[in-house]
Amino acid sequence: MKFSQTDVEEEVVLDLDELLKEPKEIVLYNDDHNTFDFVIESLVKVCSHTLTQAEQCTYLVHYKGKCSVKRGEVEKLQSMRTALLDRGLSAEIE
Repeated sequence: MKFSQTDVEEEVVLDLDELLKEPKEIVLYNDDHNTFDFVIESLVKVCSHTLTQAEQCTYLVHYKGKCSVKRGEVEKLQSMRTALLDRGLSAEIE
């Protein structure tokens, strides 16, 4: 099977598009002013976590200093991160 330069160029463009859509994650960081209950409630409302998921993430944030709370494409994570920031939480997309 022979490949033309056009075929190779199209394949490279497709690979680049896939890399740009590589999943990222929202990392929630520990702070000294939000309560466990508030963080749990925020993760349930903003990130659609179950109560158990939210509790586990909250404990990881407290004891480890940070936790990945959501994975996905950057475009989908932007609004969730903004909502967490609006609630006074510290979060970054990494």
